[in-house]
Amino acid sequence: MRHLIVLIFLFISTVVFAQTKQMSLEDAVYGRYTYLRPAGLSGLQWQNDKQFTYIENRELLAEQVKTGAKSKLISLDELNAITGDEMSRIPAYRWLNPSELLLTTAMNFYVVNPVEKTAYSVDLIENAENAVFNAESKFASFTRENDVWIAFENGNYKQITTDGGSGIVNGQSVHRNEFGISGGLFNSPKGSFVAFYRKDETMVKDYPLVDYMARQAEHKPVKYPMAGMNSHHVTLGVYNIATQSTVFLKTGEPFDHYLTNVAWSPDEKYIYLAELNRAQNHMQLNCYDAFTGEKVKTLFEEQAETYVEPLHPIHFSSVNANEFYYLSRRDGWFHVYKYNTDGNLLKQLTKGEWEVTNILGFDSKENTLFIEATIDDPLQKKVCKVNVKTGAVEKLTSESGMHAGVLSPGANYILDRWSGTNVPGKVDLLSVKGDVLRTVFEADDPLKDYELGENRLVSIKTKDGKHDLHGRIILPVDFDPAKKYPVVVYVYGGPHSQLVNKGWHNQARWWQYYMASKGYIAFTLDNRGTNNRGRDFETAIHRQLGVLETEDQMQGIEYLTTLPYVDTERIGVHGWSYGGFMTLNLKLKHPDVFKVAVAGGPVVDWSMYEIMYGERYMDRPYENPEGYKNSDMSNYVENLDGKLMLIHGVQDATVVMQHSMKFLRECVKQNKQVDFFAYPVHPHNVRGKDRVHLMEKVSLYFFENL
Repeated sequence: MRHLIVLIFLFISTVVFAQTKQMSLEDAVYGRYTYLRPAGLSGLQWQNDKQFTYIENRELLAEQVKTGAKSKLISLDELNAITGDEMSRIPAYRWLNPSELLLTTAMNFYVVNPVEKTAYSVDLIENAENAVFNAESKFASFTRENDVWIAFENGNYKQITTDGGSGIVNGQSVHRNEFGISGGLFNSPKGSFVAFYRKDETMVKDYPLVDYMARQAEHKPVKYPMAGMNSHHVTLGVYNIATQSTVFLKTGEPFDHYLTNVAWSPDEKYIYLAELNRAQNHMQLNCYDAFTGEKVKTLFEEQAETYVEPLHPIHFSSVNANEFYYLSRRDGWFHVYKYNTDGNLLKQLTKGEWEVTNILGFDSKENTLFIEATIDDPLQKKVCKVNVKTGAVEKLTSESGMHAGVLSPGANYILDRWSGTNVPGKVDLLSVKGDVLRTVFEADDPLKDYELGENRLVSIKTKDGKHDLHGRIILPVDFDPAKKYPVVVYVYGGPHSQLVNKGWHNQARWWQYYMASKGYIAFTLDNRGTNNRGRDFETAIHRQLGVLETEDQMQGIEYLTTLPYVDTERIGVHGWSYGGFMTLNLKLKHPDVFKVAVAGGPVVDWSMYEIMYGERYMDRPYENPEGYKNSDMSNYVENLDGKLMLIHGVQDATVVMQHSMKFLRECVKQNKQVDFFAYPVHPHNVRGKDRVHLMEKVSLYFFENL
């Protein structure tokens, strides 16, 4: 009997301990991306309409759609045997066709037939980067230093540019990765051509960065075009593999305009570009002859009083080669449009006050379009199908959360990868009628043993009452409504961001749970200017950055002051980058509200930020002097009261250290005390193990001062 009582006591103690585990700072920072990250299916892809594949235990497995039966396609050991490589894991892959898959490593592309256990490779050379494979012609284009090369299956190589260096960059991303640009090489569909960006930065001033870790500090300059200054010039070259000759598209003057969203026609005769003026308020979709570089025509134009931001290349129809689809916000919301190659608008396929966030594909006759969209709620993404003829939209996913679909090749099934507030991660197999055929995978909750503060969503009106602002509040562990608690606001607030949604834990950061475990309320709000709310909501901040965003954040503070358990004398704020800018706005414009603030990598003066992003939202300094003056945080130093810390990466080439230096200098001039910490060797953010040090620095600042 005594033995039984002891066992029961131990069991109860274990359960209680498991449910009261507290989150450490290492859990919150390092664990978020490692051991506290929900498991998933690695490499989930469709092989054909009958089965899909994924990686598990060093094997590539296939799972049958109808039966759920699993089988091994190929193991890592078998891959190493047929490729002659010594891979430590199955690398990233995609199916080129139902029989062949493409494996990508740092130095090789392998095309593997897993059934016949055969492979061929296209091998890169030392220092190769940015490689793009072409299956039709079995080659890879890549860059080496600042020039473009081609690697062929037979082991031969061809250098197709020779002028790289001294301010000339070929084949790499341009315009600082804005406008949806993620690379600089564009192989044609059949592999007859390689198009590539050529960036001339010789007119852009060198910006001084210093490597302090060398025996004697070394100057490592970067090209950094600041708002209103000279911008780099971009052209698009087209290399003809058969003739071994290059032509450049005659995109003309002014040379500092933007060439974005490159797309090849299916027959390889033409290249389509979205061309944007430097003011970013006038876009032309232009067609060029790939053989001569001559401009053929302008298909259509988009203009706006604020800005036009093309983000997606056109997508050609597989049914009619003279038609294409385009994702645009021309009516105020991201929707899908169908055009012909004469530039005539044939149809707007989707409509409504919601955003299409991704096009998944069509059925074989293009009668049905499959999309991801915010159709119900800007805090959710649903997988939907659209009747192309009638425009009728049907939701295929019903569970609340963030859904991402993978359409099968025959458009009969969808793999739905999603998470919800209380769902760490699931993969459901759907029919295109929306029926859940089965759950393929469901992740365990890695936080199940932790005691977490209550996490709930809130909705607040803008000051003018026209818009809903969505926020998230996390209450302290062991919350007692009779007590008063300090608040730490985490803010970003800039374009292309959304910090609050109905994904797992409402998209909270584990650091906020850590602060809740230390007795703080954690609060976050998405203000005007942020994503998935339509053009008017986002562009409202144009030419006056920090004004409406701050007004909206203060609506959040007003909400907090209505809560009887909020200690209104102890409110702090922290953010990084645009969030650092917002932290300074809040602290300096409302010093009576925010007792403590930590601004990381903050934009202080938008005239010192880069052209592409900065001028989109602020225009050039001479065009908007009042806006630049009002958004310059050094002009508000006289209001500084309480505790403020600035943190900056020494090698930051995004928000350069000059911002913090300008602010600190003004603090010295006005005899204002401010704290500052720099992270040597780190660029715009602090990553790796050093991030634990960073977040300890931030946390301690609140513990000691708030």
